[in-house]
Amino acid sequence: MIQKLKPACKDYLWGGTRLKEQYGKVSDMTPLAETWELSAHPDGESVVSGGEFDGLTFSQYIEKCGNQVLGTRAEAFAKFPVLIKFIDAKQALSIQVHPSDEFALEIEGEYGKTEMWYVMDCEEGAYLYFGVNQEISKEDFCRRINNNTVTEVLNKVPVKKGDVFFIESGTIHAIGAGILICEIQQNSNMTYRVYDYARRDAQGNLRELHIEKALAVSKLSPSQANQWDDTLHQSGDAKHKLLAECKYFTTEHYTCDGATTIEAKDETFVSLVILEGKGEIISQGEKISFQKGDSLFIPAGEGNVTIEGQCEWIQTTI
Repeated sequence: MIQKLKPACKDYLWGGTRLKEQYGKVSDMTPLAETWELSAHPDGESVVSGGEFDGLTFSQYIEKCGNQVLGTRAEAFAKFPVLIKFIDAKQALSIQVHPSDEFALEIEGEYGKTEMWYVMDCEEGAYLYFGVNQEISKEDFCRRINNNTVTEVLNKVPVKKGDVFFIESGTIHAIGAGILICEIQQNSNMTYRVYDYARRDAQGNLRELHIEKALAVSKLSPSQANQWDDTLHQSGDAKHKLLAECKYFTTEHYTCDGATTIEAKDETFVSLVILEGKGEIISQGEKISFQKGDSLFIPAGEGNVTIEGQCEWIQTTI
């Protein structure tokens, strides 16, 4: 049975209001920086909305139904492997880096974080940072953090709607102001903050930096952009293409004008986050309506699922 999910919400100081205004998110938080659309992470779980399991957290739903809803590939992971977010960066995020699994498990007792970004929308002139723009030593990088010139050695990338960035653990990065992003990542909340423009939190305190750990895990040579085969494929009335693929997740972008069928096999669940439009999803005689901003979880083994409407979504499997 397909589940519609409500997100966990986060009010980080750099957030805006677009997730409420344009994507129908309901929250008392202002700003609303992130919504965790598919999450079993203890720092913020999505919640089943409607049906037999209404009100259960996502991990409670898994416990109730059994791990078979995740698929056989999930057996390779100690816990649910992915976390999917919408991110509204009204202001720039901190310069940051995520550790690898090996480092994070040894030092923090949590998995590391590889992620990808899909730019849902952005203001004119928006940019982000992706890696460094030159080979640099740890000593020089640290010096630049301390004298506020670190952004001079970062790779500044102008962005437009539809851009994709695959960010392996160890890659220095930051979302810039005026960007709305869908992030698919490992199920981890492990971030080392490198530089934060001397911003203060709601209590007037400087936000904590993690410079020593960040230097231990950062790749301080230019990162190569990951190139994927972005060939468009036709499936019914939908066109789709690969966005990113790694051992943690596979993501595709779909645009549908009519009807298409996808298959939820025994190997993996299917997650859909709706970027634009509206429609209906039909499986085993059940029909669920959806609209822009919704998150849908299709259990592994559900079989053929029909999607009807004029809509656009990101589809994630493992």
